[in-house]
Amino acid sequence: MSLRLEMAGEKGLTNHEITIALEGGALLGPFRGTWSTEILSDVRELSRDYDAFLQGSEQKRFKYHLHDPSSHVSHSLIIDFKHVTAIYDRVELHEHPRR
Repeated sequence: MSLRLEMAGEKGLTNHEITIALEGGALLGPFRGTWSTEILSDVRELSRDYDAFLQGSEQKRFKYHLHDPSSHVSHSLIIDFKHVTAIYDRVELHEHPRR
């Protein structure tokens, strides 16, 4: 079992790849971001906040940090949902041992 899979099982680690579509057809990303119980990252909140915005909630925050510890990169996104047409969140699934 690889170290990455071991980490996934132990800390609830999920690896995301976020692509943001803007009005007019421009794309931002893809941005890799990791979420776990031990890594501070806004990768899940970005999708949740955009979903709430689409359902009529007012946007309350504009800055999101996506941390990718595997490549030692942190992305800071400052985004106004009024100009976003879609957010694609690709999540890397981990293998689970069969019983």
